[in-house]
Amino acid sequence: MRTPLDKFYPLIPAGGVGSRLWPLSRAHAPKFLLDLTGNGSSLLRQTYDRLSGLTQSSVMIVTGESHAQAVREQVRELNDTDFVLEPSPKDSAAAIGLACAILYKRDREAIIGSFAADHVITPVEEFQKVVKEAVETAATGKIVTIGITPTEPSTAFGYIKAKSSLGIDNAPSALAVESFVEKPDAATAADYVNSGEYTWNAGMFVAPAELMLKHLKENEPELYAGINAIAEDWDTPQQHQTLQKLWDTLPKTAIDYAVAEPAAAAGDVAMVPGSFTWDDVGDFDAVTRLNQEKTGEKLTVLGEKSNVLNQDSSGLIVTHAERKIAVIGIENLVVVDTPDALLITTRDKAQAVKNTVADIKELNLNELL
Repeated sequence: MRTPLDKFYPLIPAGGVGSRLWPLSRAHAPKFLLDLTGNGSSLLRQTYDRLSGLTQSSVMIVTGESHAQAVREQVRELNDTDFVLEPSPKDSAAAIGLACAILYKRDREAIIGSFAADHVITPVEEFQKVVKEAVETAATGKIVTIGITPTEPSTAFGYIKAKSSLGIDNAPSALAVESFVEKPDAATAADYVNSGEYTWNAGMFVAPAELMLKHLKENEPELYAGINAIAEDWDTPQQHQTLQKLWDTLPKTAIDYAVAEPAAAAGDVAMVPGSFTWDDVGDFDAVTRLNQEKTGEKLTVLGEKSNVLNQDSSGLIVTHAERKIAVIGIENLVVVDTPDALLITTRDKAQAVKNTVADIKELNLNELL
């Protein structure tokens, strides 16, 4: 008899550039391939290591064809059958939906778990404990989200409302989800946090592949038909040809809209609280905070530390160029020095880096993206 964990297949969607981390994160070197915590491992590699210890199955990675070589170099344990390579960028429903369809074709009892490639989570043991509860809950016929206790009334995340215990053996923390809420305004976010009834939606979920595909078929029939046709030819000589033929015809939509929200309305969604520290490393302020919490240093230097001359300054310097950088008496600075671009800002303006990226696009300076 197979246990729920025996049927568990983790998958890692590895996409997106992370425009708030420009000029460090680029199209050719996206956020998930970078070491932003100073421990010698990329965010992708850290994600893989957290998941590989949970299951006897291989981890599946969904990423763009242009990143295939770099991803393979970072996760050498995986085989070609463990990759889904997107011919072009699509939203999360196509990427995760196709992975679900492939895994369902290989194993009709598959329970999939989707975990973004670019998050920082500690401690690993607590994360794995939560995922095991989520797998047990998914085995009862639920799509299970992992909710993160808010540390502030953030407007950058969606929220999950869940209160009632499901009373599931081996998953005592599992709650029934009442609703998903998209990114709120500041006042609404404050109300959510003060109520104590909401958690952040961190985009992590565990579910039977069959149930995911059922909701996808009901809510996005065109997308379902396309990924199902691709999956039918997966692991055959026609795999690449069918993927190239059909991929660009797939509608673009997020997995929350396509599956999670309608599934919650149908009573098919549960939530397990994430009793671990989580950060989506969304900007350079987050990079600074994560490193300072670890080292206690006022000024974090990522890269060649001998390139930085510091007098009474605090914040973050990323040095990926040859020149020396001298900083004197500046609090909460952010300097990112690369061979072809230099960013200078402050921690409290870190979110505005995305506006610079928008300006670069408008000026058609595509070599800098």
